[in-house]
Amino acid sequence: MSDTGIPDAPPGATGLLLLPSGRAVWGKGFGAEGMRVGELCFNTAMTGYQEVMTDPSYAGQIITFTFPHIGNVGANDEDVEADHAHALGCLVREDVTAPSNFRHAQRFDDWMAGEGLIGLSGVDTRALTRLVRREGAPGAVIAYSKEGLFDRDLLMKALNDWTGLEGMDLAGEVTGEETHLWDKGGTWELGSGFADSPRDGAPHVVAIDYGAKRNIFRNLVRAGARVTVVSARASLDDIMALKPDGVFLSNGPGDPAATGEYAVPVIQGLLERDMPIFGICLGHQLLGLALGAKTAKMFQGHRGANHPVKRLEDGVVEITSMNHGFAVDGGTLPEGVTQTHVSLFDGTNCGLEAKGGRVFGVQYHPEASPGPQDSFYLFEKFVGKLSKEAV
Repeated sequence: MSDTGIPDAPPGATGLLLLPSGRAVWGKGFGAEGMRVGELCFNTAMTGYQEVMTDPSYAGQIITFTFPHIGNVGANDEDVEADHAHALGCLVREDVTAPSNFRHAQRFDDWMAGEGLIGLSGVDTRALTRLVRREGAPGAVIAYSKEGLFDRDLLMKALNDWTGLEGMDLAGEVTGEETHLWDKGGTWELGSGFADSPRDGAPHVVAIDYGAKRNIFRNLVRAGARVTVVSARASLDDIMALKPDGVFLSNGPGDPAATGEYAVPVIQGLLERDMPIFGICLGHQLLGLALGAKTAKMFQGHRGANHPVKRLEDGVVEITSMNHGFAVDGGTLPEGVTQTHVSLFDGTNCGLEAKGGRVFGVQYHPEASPGPQDSFYLFEKFVGKLSKEAV
């Protein structure tokens, strides 16, 4: 036993999750050897683990998958949401097995190793999920050693030194730096791959990349837009020089208040110019801040592909994909800003609009990936408005 009071590894254990309380969760490591420190969360989706691991919104987080069979369909080059993985690692119940899907290109554990991600199998993921629900999302260390050798004092020091996600501007770390036209097509179809991009003359959307998922751009294309992607730190002049018909605010990781220090003035400039705006997730939160609302860190966050959201306009319930640890405080929405959607899990704000609907945002992910497609209409709503204004 180390000075931290952490017990020695049981026989055969090659992976370790360490919590601030000193609790050690042992299992079988896979993927890349090493250690990572971040926030422990859980995701309830039954599919799309590769999309989840590559979602930039998961930067700084260790994911507990509640679905037990993770990795059984393998990995491929199409089911990714960014150039590389952004999550730190994952915890799974069952051992990663050989792939059983015809689209696989490699085993999931081999893909994890190539991406530098740490995995831990044989874990009681239900117990960890209950811990997060009961105590909130804690900091944690995940480590993998093929020899089962861990410097537990060093791991505990690394965990104690970690300051948490609150106050972190992670969007500035994961954003792309170069302005570019999105030319990688629309949404994917079995047998035909990714659809072609729209021709010249389509409404021009400038998408601010705070850590965007690729499928968001594909859905904008599917809805009929031509998309130019700019960095999270693009200035108002940079954006306006591209002559957008509308501006999209993407998802992303970290604390919206921290990212808002440079993002909010740009969004406020767009609002002053009466620019049509659509925001998702972090983009929704930044839009809320720009309109005068406040955001707050959530106790456990929302992450999964089965979250019910009520549309207040007509009472319709959308089943949505979510991934966020911060939220707009619906009680702080100023006059002229309307709450449009709420979570049926906890009543938190999931949508807002202003300027007669020219400006709107949702907390959830209408591009799914993974998840249900109930909310694709939002892309059509946004691009459709731009098309009508262009006539």
